[in-house]
Amino acid sequence: MGRMNVDSMITFSDGSQLLLSTRFVGEGGFTCQLYVSSLGGQGKEELRVVSNYFEAPTCRQAQDIAYSHARRLYPDLAGRMKEPPYLIWPGLETPVPSDQPKRRFVQRG
Repeated sequence: MGRMNVDSMITFSDGSQLLLSTRFVGEGGFTCQLYVSSLGGQGKEELRVVSNYFEAPTCRQAQDIAYSHARRLYPDLAGRMKEPPYLIWPGLETPVPSDQPKRRFVQRG
């Protein structure tokens, strides 16, 4: 089970959320992936992958690609989606300055 950062793009009427995860993958750039999050049994958050990985040389480019894909997946909600930039996970060894916003982490299997 690993940890990943996510940022909510939109909350659906049933309370589930469209989430975007951004990861730094080294010199190769950044990847993003879209998930739908909902509460499952015993109050645990369940994630369902709704996209492949989007990769680009910069964080913003990867996020822009993922945002465009999300708008195509949910065209009726596109106007309400949070636009980039989104959170990124600096990695386990990178200290986060105290003035940075708290990151949301979810467990994934």
